[in-house]
Amino acid sequence: MEKIITCVLFQKYFLMQKLRLFPFLFFIFLFSAFYNPTHPVLKLKIYNISPSQGNLIIYIYNKEGSIPDKNFSRYYKKKSIPVTDNQAEISFTNLPQGRYAVMVLHDENKNGKLDKTFMKPKEGFGLSNFKKISLFNKPSFKKASFKLQKDTLITIKTIYL
Repeated sequence: MEKIITCVLFQKYFLMQKLRLFPFLFFIFLFSAFYNPTHPVLKLKIYNISPSQGNLIIYIYNKEGSIPDKNFSRYYKKKSIPVTDNQAEISFTNLPQGRYAVMVLHDENKNGKLDKTFMKPKEGFGLSNFKKISLFNKPSFKKASFKLQKDTLITIKTIYL
């Protein structure tokens, strides 16, 4: 009889230990399901947008030599959002760790391209790591790129020439 009571107590003890372990294991499961250290989030804050109309087209580049991109064809990822204010925020998820550069086009008339007058852009644009563009500060992937290893916020100024 004593052995049966000991066995029952032993089983109850282990059952209680398993129940205490359940919330911990459940938390670990949830954390691992949503946490992915190899795919950080890139958050962009774009400012100086004027006028507040049209679309912003955001291009993500990930290869040396992809910028300048006159035809907007060498990008890795692309998103378009409507302009509603003089600033905007957008995030890119599921980007593998690596080097990236960002180019933003303010497509005021929503025609999907950068309009020009006499070789000069008529609409606004911006690049990561650039506050102004000049003959001595021409865009390149090397100058515009940054390392993405963790969740990152990049601020981009829209430039109007």
